[in-house]
Amino acid sequence: MRVLLTGGTGYIGAAVLDRLISGGHQVTAVVRSAEKAELVRAKGVEPAVADLADGDTLEELAAASEGVIHVASPGDETSATVDEVAVTSFLRALRDTDRPFVHTTGVWLHGSGSAITESSGMNPPRLTAWRVPLGTLVRDAQNVRTSVIAPAVVYGHGGGLLNLVAAGPRTAGNTPALTMIGPGDQHSEACWSRRRASPSRPSRSSVCTTGSGSTRPARPTERLTASVISRTVGFAPPAPMKYEPAGAFSSASTYSSARSSTCTVLGDRARRVLGWSPTGPSVLDDIARTDF
Repeated sequence: MRVLLTGGTGYIGAAVLDRLISGGHQVTAVVRSAEKAELVRAKGVEPAVADLADGDTLEELAAASEGVIHVASPGDETSATVDEVAVTSFLRALRDTDRPFVHTTGVWLHGSGSAITESSGMNPPRLTAWRVPLGTLVRDAQNVRTSVIAPAVVYGHGGGLLNLVAAGPRTAGNTPALTMIGPGDQHSEACWSRRRASPSRPSRSSVCTTGSGSTRPARPTERLTASVISRTVGFAPPAPMKYEPAGAFSSASTYSSARSSTCTVLGDRARRVLGWSPTGPSVLDDIARTDF
C-alpha cells in the first residue's frame, strides 16, 4: 500500500514506521524539518516536509495515498487546533474512497474505571479533552474505513512512560528521590511498544490496546513503579506528590494527569479485531533491562 504516516520519527510512530517498512509498504512520512526528513530517508522512506497546520498540503498528500495513519501531535498548547486541521484535512481527502484512516487517542480519555471498554463513557483529563470530539468525527466519517486506536500508556525500548518517571521531578537535598504522582496506590494501564501495526485492516471501529506478554504484574501501582525505578537509578524511596494540572500544555502534565487516576482496560476487542497479542515484557521487567 501507499501509506501516508504522520509522527514517523516519534516514539510510537517510529515503531509503526518500522512495521510498515518490514511489511513492504510504500511510505510517505510527514515530517517537520529537513533533519527529520533525513532520518526517514535513511530508512528508505519518502519524506514530505509539511506543517500539520497546513491543511491544504495534508489533504493533497492524503489524496495521493491509499491509506493514512495519523500518530503525530505537537504536544503543546497548539495540539487541539493542529490536530483538528490534520484530521479534517485527511477525512476530506479520503471521503467516499473507502480507503483506511487510522487515528490514535489513548485509553486515559475514559478516565478512571475498573472495566473500561470501547463503549465506556468519556471522562478525559482537561488538557486533552479536545481529543474526544475528534475521535467521534473520525468514527462517523462517511465511506472511509476508519479506526480509532486507543493505546494504554506506552513503554518499552528505553522510552515512554518509564523514561518520564525516571526523568520526572525530584526532591531536593543530599538524598534526592523521585516524586510519585498522587497517593501511589493508583494504577494506569500500560502497553509495551512493539512493531506490529497493520494499516490494511481497519474498519469502522474503535479499539483499546493494553498489556504485555509477561506473567509479572500487568498493572503495577504508581508507588511500585516509582520505587523500582528509584532503586534502579540509585535514589531514595519515592516521595508522594500531589498532582496539580499545569497551566501550560506539556507532555509531562498530560502524563501526570493520566497517571493520577486508576483505570483497568479490557482489550478484548483489540485482540479480536486486530489480532492484538501482547508478547513483550511487563513494566517491571522493562525497568530491569533499561539504562535510565
